[in-house]
Amino acid sequence: MRILIWHVHGSWTTGFVQGPHDYVVPVLPDRGPDGVGRAQSWDWPERVREVPPERLRDEELDVVVLQRPHELYLVREWTGRVPGRDLPAVYLEHNVPGGRVPFDRHPMADQRRIPVVHVTAFNALLWDNGRAPHTVIDHGVVDPGHRYTGKLERVAVVVNEPVRRGRAVGTDLVLELARRHPIDVFGMKAHALGDLPDVPAGLDTVEDLDQERLHTEMARRRAYLHPNRWTSLGLSLVEAMTLGMPVVVVASTESAIAVPPEVGIVSTRPDELAAGVRDLLHDADLARAMGQRAREHALRRFGLKRFLHEWDAVLAAVSAGQPLPGVVE
Repeated sequence: MRILIWHVHGSWTTGFVQGPHDYVVPVLPDRGPDGVGRAQSWDWPERVREVPPERLRDEELDVVVLQRPHELYLVREWTGRVPGRDLPAVYLEHNVPGGRVPFDRHPMADQRRIPVVHVTAFNALLWDNGRAPHTVIDHGVVDPGHRYTGKLERVAVVVNEPVRRGRAVGTDLVLELARRHPIDVFGMKAHALGDLPDVPAGLDTVEDLDQERLHTEMARRRAYLHPNRWTSLGLSLVEAMTLGMPVVVVASTESAIAVPPEVGIVSTRPDELAAGVRDLLHDADLARAMGQRAREHALRRFGLKRFLHEWDAVLAAVSAGQPLPGVVE
């Protein structure tokens, strides 16, 4: 099967392109948001091909995986085909709603030709999906291997643009915890934290790491903190568990059920999150045992085999014009 998909979410797409298909990713000269092309920081198979917009009309495409509303227009302009009519299409929704929750209506809600696939059950529950058929496929990640050492008595956080996104990703919680415990923040524009007033001495930032180096550096830290209040289930959290890291997690959105208590500390109380960080930093044996259980759980729940099998079933159904497996009408 030949699949058209934009490179929007690098970690998610890395799992998706491990399947047996041919993947066409648009590329523009400036590699901007509508033409990023192949990943530079992740390892993708050779069957992922970059194709500029002017050549897409000549491509024999079987299905398009849409991820942003304006891609409906891009498909029409760049391929000459209408998604859901001339070209089978599915809309992948990565995000939680962000407006008048829980009244936000999904961009695909008023049609039935293009089904919606949500990456978490929480997202599917919170969005008003209207008439659109929809289903859920949980994340799947490439197993980076058990890398956990926990030798550095520090806490890892991975978040892009922590200053701009602020409370949504729990930046205030990170700053407060860093007044008592050493924390390293990884991610794009993490350095902007250093420009805030009264930055705690225990806070450090790390940028510009490819995925391989990021995983290695994360696994050297004693624990992983997932402070997000209002985002979809972060793939960095799943990857941390897969690395064998114990996790401390704000019990919000899908995270509240994606992380069972035996593999990490999950709470809505900042004092309990702080106590969890303290205990893991001070007890290496506890951290190691909890991290091993986290890895076992992540491989079961977010394994690549299950993820690719479910996506293959969806893509086959969409291409054949049949209802999606597990679909909600």
